[in-house]
Amino acid sequence: MTTPLTLTDERRPDGTPVLVAEGEIDMSNVGDFRAAVDRAVDGAGRLVVDLTAVDYLDSAGLAALFAHAPRLELIAPPLLDPVLTVSGLADLATVRIT
Repeated sequence: MTTPLTLTDERRPDGTPVLVAEGEIDMSNVGDFRAAVDRAVDGAGRLVVDLTAVDYLDSAGLAALFAHAPRLELIAPPLLDPVLTVSGLADLATVRIT
């Protein structure tokens, strides 16, 4: 069974791509998440990934983010702060906890 995940592509007024994720990111749906991140970051100098509506992020989801970490700005809820910090992703990507 695939865990529910909604992915939406947006753009900031300055043209920066934003990928908004809602739900849970785990091994059951990481293929869709990885494809969305890869597609959004392709050709972009920087990608904002809005995780504020993500309730769960496992190691498969982290791996998808690590692949592009230096080019990412992650907006995340306090719930994900420990995962992003302990994994080391917060040292490689820009992270804003909201």
